[in-house]
Amino acid sequence: MTRKKVLDVGNCGPDHSSVSSLLRKHFDVEILRADQATDTFDILEKQSVDLILINRKLDIDYSDGIDILRALKANSTTQHIPAMLITNYPEHQQQAVDLGALYGFGKLELGAPETLARLKSVLQPNEANAGA
Repeated sequence: MTRKKVLDVGNCGPDHSSVSSLLRKHFDVEILRADQATDTFDILEKQSVDLILINRKLDIDYSDGIDILRALKANSTTQHIPAMLITNYPEHQQQAVDLGALYGFGKLELGAPETLARLKSVLQPNEANAGA
């Protein structure tokens, strides 16, 4: 199986570390990091990724990560890339899904089986469907 690439957008250092640790513990991934829209699109111009995780409130300026999701889904080059919003609030998850994201997870749910199943559906799709 080839190593998957995950782009983590907008998380502070400790949260990036927590998300990265979870991903590395359960999946064979390379994790890239962006702080805001400009560096997100710079990274995506240079390399492909398998999943984009977007924090609802960007650490750098507390702007709304939904705006990045909206821009990704409006761009023909990036709209196909699976994306998830990181938020504990179901109403924001639903807003992200309505924009074309997969249902994500909150930081309070990092170790939950549901979170791992959602990540597995993208990072190990054949294994996620094996029991179906």
